[in-house]
This record gives sequence, structure tokens and C-alpha cells, in this order.
Amino acid sequence: MSMLSSTPVLVGAAAAARLPDAVELMGAAAEAAATDAAGAAGAARLLAAVDRVYVTRGSWDHPDPGRHLARRFGATAARTAVAELGVLQQSLITRGCLDVAAGRADVVLVLGAEAAHSAGRVRLAGGPRAAATDGTGPDELLVPDGDILAPLEIRRRLYLPVRQYAVLESALRAADGAGLAAHADEVAALWAGFSRVAAGNEAAWARAPVEPADLAPSERNPMMAWPYTRSHCSRAGVDQGAALLLCSAGAARRLGVADDRWVFPVAAVESNVMTPVAARPHLARSPGFAAVGARLADVTGVAPADVDHLDLYSCFPAAVRLQVRELGLAGRDDLTVTGGMTFAGGPFNNYAFQSTVAMARLLRESSPGARGLVTCVSGMVTKQAGLLWSNVPPAEVPAGRPTIGQAGGFRAEDVSSDVRAREVPLPLVDDPPEPGDGRVAGFTVACEKGEPVEAMAVVTLADGTRAVATSADPALVAAMTAEEWVGRPVTVRGGALLP
Repeated sequence: MSMLSSTPVLVGAAAAARLPDAVELMGAAAEAAATDAAGAAGAARLLAAVDRVYVTRGSWDHPDPGRHLARRFGATAARTAVAELGVLQQSLITRGCLDVAAGRADVVLVLGAEAAHSAGRVRLAGGPRAAATDGTGPDELLVPDGDILAPLEIRRRLYLPVRQYAVLESALRAADGAGLAAHADEVAALWAGFSRVAAGNEAAWARAPVEPADLAPSERNPMMAWPYTRSHCSRAGVDQGAALLLCSAGAARRLGVADDRWVFPVAAVESNVMTPVAARPHLARSPGFAAVGARLADVTGVAPADVDHLDLYSCFPAAVRLQVRELGLAGRDDLTVTGGMTFAGGPFNNYAFQSTVAMARLLRESSPGARGLVTCVSGMVTKQAGLLWSNVPPAEVPAGRPTIGQAGGFRAEDVSSDVRAREVPLPLVDDPPEPGDGRVAGFTVACEKGEPVEAMAVVTLADGTRAVATSADPALVAAMTAEEWVGRPVTVRGGALLP
């Protein structure tokens, strides 16, 4: 296989599950990824050659999991970084590719894990939380440059992801012109299809397929935020982790990794604009994903709709449905290679690594030239990203094009400036002046123990500003679970929603 020695390649990819500690899950996944790349005989040598360890933050409180594991593997000189919440998981893969392509590192290990299932069992049993290991922290801490939630959303209790995504779902339903029953059937069919993929995924947390009727509210499947039941939500209470090993082609050869293990990153595109849900002018659109898809097509010649394999970030149905709309995927029913975050598992801030593991294995088994797209979300579709992979090396890109990184045909681009030009956030107002008239842009009804308790609405006011309003009035709460309210005229006074 002829290519530049600087070409970045993914040589090892593996998942781990059902260990009670997040750092141990990362370690097990790293060892499995090294074996995946170099076999049992070469795994230790590969891990000892790691120069960089990038870890995405979970709910764990270890100060520096990357350094802890690097020392275990004999990579004592490796530099470490932890990416806090709000940093795209894909950004770590992109950094790793650019590091090896530029010669800053021979081998980069990208890690993530969550042991929420075991932690929950400990809490239920009344046991103590495990203490963090002493340490000084990573060499680098990666942080976002904005907030996922607006203070107004927090004050109005519109801060839980299920509530925010339910608001987006209502806007999508209204934009499609779907009735409530037809919409519920469409979403149920989508998620049942994901469950069938998970049933064939040995790494999936829940492999029992569901029928569309199983998505309806029930005692075992309570409503969380209308129209979402528990089975529409990401399954975060899992013990799962994943590891990715990236090398330059030259380093991979030197370390004895056979080229039939290689999977090539072709192009990585991301938007890092952070606009809270309530401030988005059009709740049923994602300018970020539209820009990501267009740029991927521009720099690779491959539109998202034309790839051989897809895995869309799937924390809630609205996230998938927004991507289908913006990436031009209508009519495709092969939207996941894992089964999605409800069924395959959605470990906190780590799913994109799980899906990349599954995509790498699928591409190795595919015909030469196959391409797979893995997408990534941070927040409430707050940031958006996509990475195109292939089982053949990418073509060299002509010089002179603007890019944040390029080597061996791999491209990494940030479309944030394009997105900022496309979408100007609407000002948020806490207590609009009277009369406070406006129209509902998106809404949900928050539930407790399956029972509807509070109506919540994002309202576009007559002056073009936005408000978030709530109501516990039983009649209004009942009406908002039985009728379409997007586009309806309402009044907002002191944060209260008045029909």
C-alpha cells in the first residue's frame, strides 16, 4: 500500500464493558485495542510507544486517567490531556490524527469510559463513592469556550437533556406537518429499527429488540418529557468504555502493525458554535450539521448520503431526525452501525468512540474503497461534527485551500465561522414587558414518575426576542399533551405561560 509515511491511520479499536471502574474500563479497552492492532505478541510494544493520551471527561473524578494508564503500559513520557464536557469527542480524534501526521507523536491513544451502572448500584446499596486517586492533573485541560445552557433555561427548569430534546422534537414534528399520532408512530418505528441493529451488536448493552408499540408510555416505560418515554432516552447507566490507537503509516509499519488492520481518517469537520436551544432562531434546523455535511462533501467529493455506512449520534430521536434533515439522508434506514445510544449504550461523553470502534471493524470487512461517516454531538446538538473514514488511504488534497490541518490526504476543518454567519442567536428575556405576546416555537411537558406536571415552552415574542415560560395549570398541562402547540399564540408574564 503506497502512501506518505505521515498519513494518519487508525490501527487499533476496541470496546470494553461490565467492569465497575471507569479507569479500568479504559485500561481494558486500550489493551484490547493494542491486541486488535498488533496481536498479543506486539500489543505491549505498541502501548509502550504511546506519546499522547487524550481522554474525554466522564462522571469519574480521577485527576488524570491517561497518565495512570500510560505508566501502567510503560509509556512514562507520554503527554496527557482531558477534554471537559462541551468539547466534541471527535475533537480528540482529530487532534490525534494531526499530531501523528505532523510528527508530534508516533502513537496517540484516545480513551473514554463510564461506570455509571456500577456506581448506581453502589449508591442504592448505601456504599461510599470511590475516592479519586491522588495526582496533579493532565498536562493539558481542554475546555469549551461557552456554556451549553443559558441561565434562563436553568431558571425555568428547562435544563435536563430530555426536556431540551423534547422541545426540539416538537419543532421537528410541526415543521414536518405531522399529526401527533403519526409523529409518535414515526419516531417509534425509527427507534425500533435501531434496536434491531443493537440486537446484532455483541458490544451492545441491551440486545433485546423492541417493537414500535413498546415505545408507548407504560408503567415500565414511563413518560419523561412529552413526547419522550424512558425508551426514547440515551441509556447512560452503563459500564462501557472504548479506546482508539492512532499512528502515522510510518510508525505503524515500524511497530509491526499489518496494513490489513489500518482504517483511514479522510476528513474531519466540526462546528464549535455554542447557541443554547432557547436562543436558536429555527428549532427544527441545525445550521451546524448543514455546514458540516456541505464541507465534507466539498473536500472529499462524497456527500453524506453517498457513504456506504453511517452512524449518527443518537442520544434522542430529535438528534437523529435533525441530522437526517440537514445531511440529506431522507430515505436511508441504515443510520446506525451500533444500534444507537438507547440500546447499544450511551456512556456519558463517550459514545462517539464506541461508534468509531464499530465503524472501524465494519470497514475492515467491507470491499476496498468503502466509506463510513460517524457523526458527533456535544450538548443539545449544540456542537456538531462528522468524520469520514475509509479502508483505503485518502487522495492528496491540492495545496492552497484553507484548513486547520492537512497531511497525507487527511483534512481537518472547522466551519464555526460559516455557522455564525448563518445563525444569529435571538436575545433571551427573563420577564418581557407587557403584553408579552408571542408564539410557541417549541414545547414539552415535564413528567414526574410518568405523570405530567409542568408545561414548558420556548416562545418567540412579537419583538423578535425569546422567552422560556412554564405553567403548572392542570388544564394547560393536559392540553399540551393532547394538541399541537407549536405556532400557537400565547402570552408570557413573569415567566408564566398563559394561553
